[in-house]
Amino acid sequence: MKKEYFTLKKIEGALIELSNLHQVSYGEVVKIRSKESKKIQVGEVVKITDDKAVVQVYGSNLGVSGTNTGVEFTGEPFEIPLSKEILGRVFNGIAEPIDRGGDIYSGKFYNVNGRPINPCAREYPRNFIQTGISSIDTLTTLIRGQKLPIFSGSGLNHNELAAQIVRQAKISGENADNFAIVFAAIGVKHDEADFFRDAFKNAGVNERVVMYINYADDPIMERLIVPKCALTAAEYLAYEENTHVLVIMTDITSYAEALREVSSSREEVPSRKGYPGHLYSDLAALYERAGMIKGIDGSVTLIPILTMPNDDITHPIADLTGYITEGQIVLSRDLEGEGIYPPINILPSLSRLMKDGIGEGYTREDHADLSAQLFSSYSKVQDARALAQIIGEDDLSEADQKTLTFGKEFERRFLSQSRDENRSIEDSLNLGWDLLKSLPRESLDRISPKFLDKYLGDENGK
Repeated sequence: MKKEYFTLKKIEGALIELSNLHQVSYGEVVKIRSKESKKIQVGEVVKITDDKAVVQVYGSNLGVSGTNTGVEFTGEPFEIPLSKEILGRVFNGIAEPIDRGGDIYSGKFYNVNGRPINPCAREYPRNFIQTGISSIDTLTTLIRGQKLPIFSGSGLNHNELAAQIVRQAKISGENADNFAIVFAAIGVKHDEADFFRDAFKNAGVNERVVMYINYADDPIMERLIVPKCALTAAEYLAYEENTHVLVIMTDITSYAEALREVSSSREEVPSRKGYPGHLYSDLAALYERAGMIKGIDGSVTLIPILTMPNDDITHPIADLTGYITEGQIVLSRDLEGEGIYPPINILPSLSRLMKDGIGEGYTREDHADLSAQLFSSYSKVQDARALAQIIGEDDLSEADQKTLTFGKEFERRFLSQSRDENRSIEDSLNLGWDLLKSLPRESLDRISPKFLDKYLGDENGK
């Protein structure tokens, strides 16, 4: 039942406190009507104490009066209309169209907080998603239904990487055309949003992309709802339209900082670096919405992008994200400084579900062995470089000099590729084998002899 109150006890920032309330629910949507502005704003109940409630407004409270404002409690959670027509559309942080394409008309409205999924109903992720980027596809393979974050730093080219993944990502098999992307931009500048929109338009992938954009000058409260709107749209496409959906979010750090600001205004007790103690559960509530459900053909795969403050991988946002997700892709400032794009540092990067989604029947039979060998050989490159700094490169052994040569070629040819270069998994694997030819055969100890003979020839050169 709808109820409306006209006396506000307290107004502070984007928070409104009311008292003498009856039967108000946590998460309930409210509509605020101000007689002065005649504008209807939307809010949500975020705290209940006895007969008092705190409402979080998705917008600015400027001009709101404590006595001439009506607050209507709708008795419903925050819901958005969804249909197949959302593909190719652009929405703001609270799912309102901003592309002049008109409203979404649908008989179904969906709670942005998602639907609880029985863990027993989840299906284990198996098939891989090809991004066209060698370092990801070969060494940190993205599996359909996985949550695999990208750890970046301020000023690194993670936006270009995200746009390239959107342009190039595809799945294999019979349902290859049944693929969509939901892109959520959280607290981005206008020029960054324009970059993404132009990149998708120029690549001709607009018709399979749904965009939710929260600008840096939009109300900070919208940053808390935009990822939920994006994930709700992804769940609808996956579980009702049987579509395989890839969700890309940038930047989760903006979401966490908005959460910290709201927590401070609520006067909650801060935790590490001022972030609220419930940061872990808030991030988990987002990340765990990715996955697959038994009996449903669709899937939700999530790539959240976060910038690590001061490039600190132990920062609470990156630290907690690493606990929740199934691996990470780490960008390196040193590699970027050397002109390598994408600057993916493969040594701290990993995909925990990779082992179950590669190999014969998924990618290629030699994928697992080749990946392990490339990791091993590149890790030795770091040791050889450290030794060269001490004794000089000319005094290194022949084996160490070959290792250094392999490292240079690996970074120049394998890690580095142009922003419009789309490599197939076959091309990436073949390139990996080509690079291993420069190393002594006896050092390739992570690869089965049958694969060595097949892809490098036997010891007699056949």
